[in-house]
Amino acid sequence: MPDYYSETARGYNELHGPEQIKKARLIREKIAPKGLLLDVGAGTGIATREFDECCETIALDPSIGMLEQGKGMRVCSKAEELPFKENTFDCVVSITALHHADLARAWSEIKRVAKPNARVAVSFFKRAGNIAKARELFHEFDVFEEEKDIIFFSKNFAKSK
Repeated sequence: MPDYYSETARGYNELHGPEQIKKARLIREKIAPKGLLLDVGAGTGIATREFDECCETIALDPSIGMLEQGKGMRVCSKAEELPFKENTFDCVVSITALHHADLARAWSEIKRVAKPNARVAVSFFKRAGNIAKARELFHEFDVFEEEKDIIFFSKNFAKSK
């Protein structure tokens, strides 16, 4: 089966860049990230670059074609299988990507690699098939809603297993 995202990678920034950058800037404003930041489902890294001024960033995506379009540190992997040690990241963000994942497994992995009191933000399309599960998993987070998106964020989430 062809990788849709690798096939469309060259035009991704033109198609989706402005909305991804807008969400990244909003997240940056809400959580004031610092330290080492992981962007889960980063695609081309266009939104990841919005955090370069305040953080050391790593863009993670399962599509090598998307990652090839980016710059900086990039890792090819799935949200459900993060290839990092426990308590590695000061910040974890995921901008409109986790609707593709097994959300419970991805959230478990994010919690595992995030340091205690890490800053975390994830966004979803309101029409995402797993939005009810997202609301359940992120019920303790602050919520910001826009016309098409919901952003769950926590400046310092209390890490629980």
